[in-house]
Amino acid sequence: MPDTHLDVQRIMAALGEDARTAARELANANSAAKTEALDAAADCMLRNTDQIISANVRDLEYGRSKSLSHAMIDRLALDEGRIQDMADSTRRIAGLPDPVGEVMAEWSVPSGLKIRRVRTPLGVIGVIYESRPNVTADAGALCLKSGNAVILRCGSECIHSAKVIRECMAEGLQAAGLPGSAIQLVTTRDRAAVGAMLAMSESIDVIVPRGGKGLVARVQEEARVPVFAHLEGICHVYVDRSADPEKTMRVVLNSKTRRTGICGAAECLLIDREYFEAAGAPFVRELQDAGVEVRGDETLSEAFPEVIPASDDDWGCEFLDMVIAARVVDGVDGAIEHIRRHGSGHTDCIVTEDDHAAETFFSRLDSAILMKNASTQFADGGEFGLGAEIGIATGKLHARGPVGAEQLTSFKYLVEGNGTIRP
Repeated sequence: MPDTHLDVQRIMAALGEDARTAARELANANSAAKTEALDAAADCMLRNTDQIISANVRDLEYGRSKSLSHAMIDRLALDEGRIQDMADSTRRIAGLPDPVGEVMAEWSVPSGLKIRRVRTPLGVIGVIYESRPNVTADAGALCLKSGNAVILRCGSECIHSAKVIRECMAEGLQAAGLPGSAIQLVTTRDRAAVGAMLAMSESIDVIVPRGGKGLVARVQEEARVPVFAHLEGICHVYVDRSADPEKTMRVVLNSKTRRTGICGAAECLLIDREYFEAAGAPFVRELQDAGVEVRGDETLSEAFPEVIPASDDDWGCEFLDMVIAARVVDGVDGAIEHIRRHGSGHTDCIVTEDDHAAETFFSRLDSAILMKNASTQFADGGEFGLGAEIGIATGKLHARGPVGAEQLTSFKYLVEGNGTIRP
């Protein structure tokens, strides 16, 4: 009987070698070639819409057999509109300025040296993601734009969709005279492939995990290469005492209900006590009418009979479903204290007309994204003008917040002299 572990090791080693070779070529590719590749990939996706949908049907069947939640099935599902969105996103990335070679700073020093700091690709990116097949296109396009090769390891539930999308990305690369191996997909469902990726320090320069808490924790614990951590999206909306009722209603409902399965969905609602005593919380009833299960503290569960008393585990929980935790707090200080204790550093919002309260919220919290009077669902690289994102980095080193093409570069120093020597 063959040793499947050794087979996976050989597969991953070959992918790593091909990616490293492709990365050297891609790092020197001109902007026009990268733009041509991305436009051709977008064209290919649209031409193969029926094939992508057919593959996605197989993935949906597999996902339902694993009893995935409604929200997770929504993340997995593709239709003509979402495929068009993928193609449009790929074209937007194509149209972004090329970050490679950008002069970040330049100066001269008394010795006569002229120094430039310029952007350069990271090399090979490893992306490990779960049930969102569109990540295949977004991650591939962003890595290509930034001159990096990428090895993609999708969740088993979206492997058929990802294969077709990756083939379109490779076709685009080849149409532009670039190596198709610059964007590769791990096609085995064997979980050993993840462990192999995390140990490929000679082939992979950085790992980007995009998924649930268990996946991210495993990557952080086992990786032997740097990691751009994309932790849980435990996003909070705090309704301040000066909040405008109409804005509050819009922001709260959209933050929770627009799409519950994405990391920018609100998972906890905080309400200022003075606001609650003066105006109540009509948005709680609206959330319930929209089908959201509200799990509240004692104050809210007494005021709203349909509110389920919250447990300790509900604070700091990423539901990714039509469920939200809610509590009344004592002003902006109480909101900040709660978020510091239970937040994940992803995205937090204040609804207020008080600039001082907003400034306090912004200055005393250190989440990657802080918002005022705007839905947390805007926590997205595309909405930030980055074309798309490879993830939302919640760490504090190198990249933070939406990781776009620019964040997938490092830099090097170019130093010029004129026979200059150091005394």
